[in-house]
This record gives sequence, structure tokens and C-alpha cells, in this order.
Amino acid sequence: MPRRADACRVHQASPGTPPQRVGADQGPARWRRGRKARPDGRGRADLHPAQRGPRPDRRPREGPGRGRAARRRRRGRVRRTAGQARRRPQEARRHLRAAAGVLHRRVRAAQVRGPPGRHHPARLPDLSKLTAAAGANTVPISFYNRLVEHMIEVSGVLQTLLRTASGEQIQVPKTTAHSSPSGAPIAEAGTLASSDPTFGQVPLDAYKYGILLQISHELLNDTGVDLAGYLARQAERALGNWLGGRLVVGTGTNQPNGVVTAATVGKTGGAGVAGMFTGDDLIDLFYSVIAPYRNSSSCAWMMKDSSIAGLRKIKDTTGQYLWAPGLTAGAPDTVLGKPLVTDPNVAAVALSAKSVVFGDFSTYFVRQVETLRFERSDDYAFNTDLVSYRAVVRADGDLVDTTGSIKVFQGNAA
Repeated sequence: MPRRADACRVHQASPGTPPQRVGADQGPARWRRGRKARPDGRGRADLHPAQRGPRPDRRPREGPGRGRAARRRRRGRVRRTAGQARRRPQEARRHLRAAAGVLHRRVRAAQVRGPPGRHHPARLPDLSKLTAAAGANTVPISFYNRLVEHMIEVSGVLQTLLRTASGEQIQVPKTTAHSSPSGAPIAEAGTLASSDPTFGQVPLDAYKYGILLQISHELLNDTGVDLAGYLARQAERALGNWLGGRLVVGTGTNQPNGVVTAATVGKTGGAGVAGMFTGDDLIDLFYSVIAPYRNSSSCAWMMKDSSIAGLRKIKDTTGQYLWAPGLTAGAPDTVLGKPLVTDPNVAAVALSAKSVVFGDFSTYFVRQVETLRFERSDDYAFNTDLVSYRAVVRADGDLVDTTGSIKVFQGNAA
């Protein structure tokens, strides 16, 4: 290693004068490794290697304390000392915790009882969450980041859905009468009577329904829930329920022709019962639908919840309820072996009300153009900084078979 003679070397100018250090640092003269200068003024670095002798901070290479046994003894002392050092803080902490517990109990006893010989009421902490000023203002208020949505009833009509890419009117062909031979046998070489089936058409249009939703930009950015997702879901439900109502009781004029409107009456109730049906009425309605439709897998009952409540109380002549619950999870309830569907748009039991629908619902066609559209616009209400959402659906519906596929029960007018 090169010597730093300019920073460490000292030099005797003349006999009788103090030594002067040569270099930029004018502090006290020291050896190269930080030891003081020799009495004659010369540093160790200035001596000849033969004159330097052993370094004062080094142990001798020979003599006691340099052997292997001595090194083992030193390591043993270090280990014993380290073990004691690890144990002592633990004992100190244990004693400190015990002393702190005793001190805490004494302080609490003094707060509650007061000095000996005097009665003091118990003192409770002044800071708590009981009031805002006492500390409740420091407790954060958490926010549950999911919106609780209430459930609503939906329509049960959608069995056959025709989805088209465009909205022009489409014609669904249907038969209105089948061929029927003459009742009398034909004589030999007799003339065969003509009997052709007759056809009709059911037009399906594309009526548009929609809603507009507007929300401030600040609320949309600062809300803690998925507000846009909720708006999309509730818009779909709203339009679905609105369309479902038209598909059940629509008039057919500038709106779908509802299944109740298009179906024919299969049974009329008796007088003096405020339009309520009986078990016999339901059996008559059941067999008013011809067998091919009655045996279809899409054949079902449909009525309102309040009507179902009355239905569950009806018994046959043997005391057995007509209503039967589903035997497995997810299986529908049945009446006379056919599933029961609830729809809030069917009329309740009343005079002249069509409160029960029964038949093959696959013969009721619902036409929908594309899918329900849910779109966003930041420019529609630009001057008010509102974000606009719109939901649009185009659909129509009608019964394509009016020969007896679906029948209704109608209450008596008296």
C-alpha cells in the first residue's frame, strides 16, 4: 500500500525547534493508522522497517493466549456471555410487566375508591364513543360497497322467442281450419267433395319501449358501488316487466296482443261467488284444451299470487288438495299434473275477470328485434354535466293458434 508521506510525515527543521508536519492537514502529527508520533518527532511511517518493531495493537505471535486451547476458551466465554445476555432482557421485561400490572391496579383502585377513609363515586373514562365530542368523531364510518337490490316479480309468458336482426313487420302463417271429409260415405263412382285447409297470418311488428336515466358526473365518479351496473340491471327489469304486462293483457292496438286477450274462454264461473273458481271449474278448464296441446311439455297454468292462495285451499271429493308441491328442489308446483306459473299481470279473482290461464304457451310467439340496448351518452346533457343512459327494446307478441291451444277462466258477472 503506498504511503501518504504528504499527510503523515513530520520533519525536524533544526535542533531545538519543534517538529513541523509536512502536508495539507495541519492537525497534530499522527502515525498512518491513527497512533501518535514518536517522542523524537518522527512517525512510524518514517522509520526503516527494521526500526519499527511490532505494532503496539497486535498480540505476539508466540506466548500465552495464542494457542488453539486459548481460542476455544475465548469462544466458550463468548457463548456463555451471549446466553446470559439473551436471558437477562427477558427477565427484565417480565419484572417490568409485573410491576406495571401492580401499578395499574393501584391507580385504578385509587380512581374508584379514592383515598382511604373517604367515599368517592366510581369514575368512568371521560373519552368514549358514546358522544361525538367525547371521541365518536374519531371513529371512521365504513361503507358497504354493495347495493342491496329488492326483488320484483317478472312475467312468465316468454316461452317462444323470435329474435330478428331488423324491425320490419313479419307475417307468421297459421292454419285456421283443417281438411274434413264429408260425413256420408261416397257411393261408387261418386264425386269427392272438396275440403281444403284454410290459412291465416299473424303479423308481428316491433313496438319500441324505452326509458332514460340521468345521473350527475360527480355521483358517478364518487359513488362507492357499481352504480352503472345497477342502472343497467334495473332498466332491463323495468322494460321486461313493462313488456311482460303487454304480453299478458295487451290490447293489440299499437301494442302486443296479450295472451289473455287473444285466448278464448274455456270456462265461466258460477254466480254468487264473486268470480271465484272451484275445483270443478278448473277440471272443466283443463279439458277445454284439446289433447295435443294439453299433453305438450309447454302446457301450464298461469295466475296471480292471490289466486294461487285460493287455489291451494281447494280439495276434491276425497279431501285431497288439487295443488301439489314440487317434490325436488327447482321442480315447479303442479295442479292436475301440470306446472303452475305465477305472473303479476294476470287479473285477480273478481266478477267477469279472466283470472286463470291454461294451455300450451309455446303457441304464443314473442318477437324481439336484436337485444335490449343499454347505451351511455356524455354529450346529451352537456350543459348540466349529467351522464345519460337509455334502455330500448323493440318487441311484439301474439297467439298464432286460436283453435284452442290456450283457454282462460272467466268469473261470472253476478
